[in-house]
Amino acid sequence: MEENITNLLHQKITSSDVVLFMKGTPDLPQCGFSSQVVQILNYLGIEFSTVNVLDDDKIRSGIKEYTNWPTIPQLYVKSEFIGGADIIKEMFEENELKQFFIDQGIKTN
Repeated sequence: MEENITNLLHQKITSSDVVLFMKGTPDLPQCGFSSQVVQILNYLGIEFSTVNVLDDDKIRSGIKEYTNWPTIPQLYVKSEFIGGADIIKEMFEENELKQFFIDQGIKTN
């Protein structure tokens, strides 16, 4: 992977406590999985920033390589990769996600 793409991804991941790499935007998700994660984060009252991977193919392919995770969306909390839609949904359904955010010092509703 190119060094400048790695640096760009690192910059985006560290720019906010909660960062979601997704297809589309929170107001207009371009895939069902991205939409699910946005809905869960909104439901929990989490402040988060997003990166629309559809805006840049280098970011889209680079983030998959960066984490060695094949799918989008990807959620980062305090610069740590948490998982994709399946993991976030499972944590939410098991009532683990809200506590995870609280343990990370991130405000929820």
